[in-house]
Amino acid sequence: MTSGGDGDRGPQPQARGAERDKDDGRTTGTVLVALLANVVITVAKAVTGVLTASPALLAEAAHSVADTLNEVFLLASVRRSRRRPDALHPFGYGKERFFWALLAAVGIFVTGGCFSFYQGVHAWVTPEKQSTAGFVATYAVLGVALAAEGTSLLRAAAQLHGRARQHGRSLAREVAASKDPTVRTVFAEDATAVLGVLLAAGGVLLHQVTGSQRWEAAAAFAIAVLLVLVAYGLGRAARDLLVGQAADPRQQQDAYRILAEQPEIDTVTTLMTMRLGVDTALLAARVDLHEGIDSEQVEEVSVRIKDELHRRCPAFTEIFLDIIDADSAERTRARERRQAVDRAVAAEEAADRGGPPQDHPGDG
Repeated sequence: MTSGGDGDRGPQPQARGAERDKDDGRTTGTVLVALLANVVITVAKAVTGVLTASPALLAEAAHSVADTLNEVFLLASVRRSRRRPDALHPFGYGKERFFWALLAAVGIFVTGGCFSFYQGVHAWVTPEKQSTAGFVATYAVLGVALAAEGTSLLRAAAQLHGRARQHGRSLAREVAASKDPTVRTVFAEDATAVLGVLLAAGGVLLHQVTGSQRWEAAAAFAIAVLLVLVAYGLGRAARDLLVGQAADPRQQQDAYRILAEQPEIDTVTTLMTMRLGVDTALLAARVDLHEGIDSEQVEEVSVRIKDELHRRCPAFTEIFLDIIDADSAERTRARERRQAVDRAVAAEEAADRGGPPQDHPGDG
């Protein structure tokens, strides 16, 4: 017997909805700060780069163009992902954030990485001389860019630091483990932008000292490589979420524990989850009930168990239970799956602590 669907979906607590809206507001603010910073410095870099023929500055201008377009994508993702489910999208629009994060990664690669590589090749093959006034203007623009990008980076870092404290993690661990691609993308873009400005400044300085523009070409190559690596990392993370990534191992472990506590359940043979959005997920479980429960009680038991899961694990907005008659082989596989989840939780806890994982035996 299968039980689930829209009719028995538990209501989300008001406090959780308010916190979600508040977090989205902080995310939107972080993206807006990054967008405003990028608009200003994109114009400054592009105009000064064209006037001074600085390949490092033009590479950074392409980088800023990519970032500006990406902030627009990310703003759209926050708004569109909050739309309510409808007939065409019964599980909601939460994965919009993953899709737009993937487009942002592609934008970084194409607009930023490829154009920066082109500028490096062009400057290496056809070097041009730079005037003293040109160097001064380049340094001024890079200084403004560093201040603007640094401000945006501090804003993104502050939001991630707040989440890291909630989860008991370091900032670096929160960046790696965060499932919100919007803030993670903004943080990665800003950190890359600050590093890119420093690389460009180094190339300009060496050009001024040695008289060879190939140092700026080398800086453009370095910026291109940096952007390609960041785009690959962000794109791979967004791909995993779009394909259908499982919920956090801790959430899976909580669901296992709640189901195991139910007096009617003998064995949880299968527990499958999938992330539907930043803070929502689907849960589908196959359970074997104890003998002696008649067919009239099964529906009542299923509703009560799902209500309990909704109450204690509100992230699971869609819950489906399949009542089966498990054999010995299925029970063995069930224990192995549960132990795999426990090992994944132990690994995450060890990563959060910064130490090796400890033994975490499963309940079977």
